[in-house]
Formats: sequence, C-alpha cells, structure tokens
Amino acid sequence: MPGTPVRFENIVKSFGRVEVLRDITLDVPGGVTTCIVGPSGSGKSTLLRCANLLERPQSGRILLGGADILAAGVDIDAVRARVGMVFQHFHLFSHMSVLDNVAIALRKVRGQGRDEAETAARAKLADVGLAGFESRRPSALSGGQQQRVAIARALAMEPEVMLFDEATSALDPELVKGVLAVMRDLAGGGMTMIVVTHEMRFAREVAGQVVFIDQGRIVEHAPPDAFFDHPQHPRLRHFLEQVL
Repeated sequence: MPGTPVRFENIVKSFGRVEVLRDITLDVPGGVTTCIVGPSGSGKSTLLRCANLLERPQSGRILLGGADILAAGVDIDAVRARVGMVFQHFHLFSHMSVLDNVAIALRKVRGQGRDEAETAARAKLADVGLAGFESRRPSALSGGQQQRVAIARALAMEPEVMLFDEATSALDPELVKGVLAVMRDLAGGGMTMIVVTHEMRFAREVAGQVVFIDQGRIVEHAPPDAFFDHPQHPRLRHFLEQVL
C-alpha cells in the first residue's frame, strides 16, 4: 500500500510583521522521503510544524491524503495521530521509564489498556534497537538512545507520515549514526517522511527529492543526484559550496 502523500499549497506564514513562509507550494509523494535543507532561519522548521498544526499558516492549504487539514472543524488531535513528529530535542518525560514514555500516548490518546499499550511500546522499542531498555529513565540513556525513544514514541501511534525536525543536530557526531540508521529503515519500509536536516549524505542516499528553502521560499527542488551534482540556482550552488 503506497504511503500517504502531503501537499503544501500556497502556504504563507508570518510571525507579527515577519513573513517566514512566502507562498510555499510543494508536493510530497507518498512512501518517499523528502529532505528539506537550507540556512538557519529560512523557514524549514516552520513549514514542518505547519504539517501537524503546531503552527497554523495565515493562508494556503495542506492536504494530507487529499484532505485539507486546515479546513474549518478539522480534529487537530486526529491529524496529529496521523502525522508523527520527532524534534531536535527529545521532549521525553524525565520522571517516566522508557516504556512509559512510549506507551503513554497510546493510553491517553488511543484509550488502550496498560497491557495493550505496553505490548505495542515494547515492539516499537525493539524496532529502534532498544529492547531491554524499557525500565530505564531517559537520564540513563545517551542522546542518541533518547532520540530513538522519541522515534519509537511517534511510531507507536502508527502514523501515516513522519516529520523529523533536525533530529540529529543536538547529538554528538558518534551518536548520529544510530538515529540515521533507524530513519533509513523507515524510509526503506515505505514511510512518507519529511526530514529537515543538515545531514547532506543522508539526503543524497535516502531522499526521493531534496528541497532547498531560503528566506521563506523554495529556491530549488530535485532528485538528489540532480540537486547535488547539477544545482541550477546560484543561491543553491553557494549553499552547497559552504556545507559540502
């Protein structure tokens, strides 16, 4: 079954007088990883946060599987159950065990009983390489392990789309590899993913399309080989010269 597509259509988002997203239109194919790159402050994370309604644009439409999630009367919690998000900082509950961190949304949002929720949580922790870590507190884990708990927590809700907002940028370099491996596995399994990242090798190897955003606008987007080897826009060429 193909993954769920996402379409951003004429998205405009401002904070006060500052226009952060300027008429963004982008198709995210189902079952494909779309990597978004660009300088800090270009609007990448804001676009991602609009996709699960953490931010609401002033105008435009966001279609999730063809349905406009910005339409009047849409159930925000239902949208967020379909769209999982992993942040730069892990946002785990420090007073809870790893298992409870993953199971709590299943109990509170899905209404599952403790046994059912914990069974599902154990399975997702195993999927991200953390079987045997269930009883630990987040403080006893490395940053990379904490981020994998956060991924397991998002996956436990069985989302149709996964959003990653610079999920490796707060990690020490030696911890990045394990998190990217989990993300590669998800991409290989056909999950629709939108990934804001500074990891250019990951974007080249895993993405179906790479999108360059600068000053709130999409400057260029293309399949990875064309994006990295034959950039068309001078601004993208300059960016790649700085980061590669």
